Amino acid sequence: MVLNGKAAIVTGSSRGIGRAIALALAKEGVAVLVNYKSGASAAAEVVEAIQGIGGRAMVYQADVANPAEAEAMVKAAQAEFGKVDILVNNAGITRDNLIFRMKDEDWDSVIGANLKGAFNCIKFAGRGMFRNHFGRIINISSVAGLVGNSGQANYSAAKAGLIGLTRTMAKELGSRNITVNAIAPGLIYTDMTSSLPEDVKKKMLAQVPLKRFGSPDEVAGLVVYLASESAGYITGQTITIDGGMVCI
Repeated sequence: MVLNGKAAIVTGSSRGIGRAIALALAKEGVAVLVNYKSGASAAAEVVEAIQGIGGRAMVYQADVANPAEAEAMVKAAQAEFGKVDILVNNAGITRDNLIFRMKDEDWDSVIGANLKGAFNCIKFAGRGMFRNHFGRIINISSVAGLVGNSGQANYSAAKAGLIGLTRTMAKELGSRNITVNAIAPGLIYTDMTSSLPEDVKKKMLAQVPLKRFGSPDEVAGLVVYLASESAGYITGQTITIDGGMVCI
């Protein structure tokens, strides 16, 4: 197990990409805090799945956009595992609409969950990494943060901000052997995309050279690599995993 003995927080890990990341890390020997805001039963199932393969996990409810809740979550992980080596900022929401119809609360909630939440978690988990002279921070951005997406001014802005945060944190924390990278997924097959009408799926796939959706497990595999010693000289980068949809 390439990450045996490490401990991680994966925000928004009760389902979808976050769930796959939590399980992939656990399979490599990482103790995982499974975070959720809502959906306690799904989060508990992830913990049970990790324990079922002999892994170590705990579940923790927190709205990471709330600084006090984010700090309490980090302290809980440190108390349970003794440290936090890996932070995966995956939590996020969408509230799509054209900008002239977008409500202030839809803007604020998406920026809060997707961007401020990552800021909070880095701020509190990063302190322990700084003391320990080791850390791996991986922010889950999106191709929407690179090229924009009509109807997603809030989401695209948040994900672009996450890329800027990644680059800045890489510079601030690098002297303490802490790497900070972002992953920008494209079309990933999740519960949300599986429920789309077939004609919509075809239109989306027409933009993808590989002509298929990616899987949460493929994103999770990249997280495992970035968390490993093999990626120790990679920092400040944004890696797309999108089947060639965005070529920059």
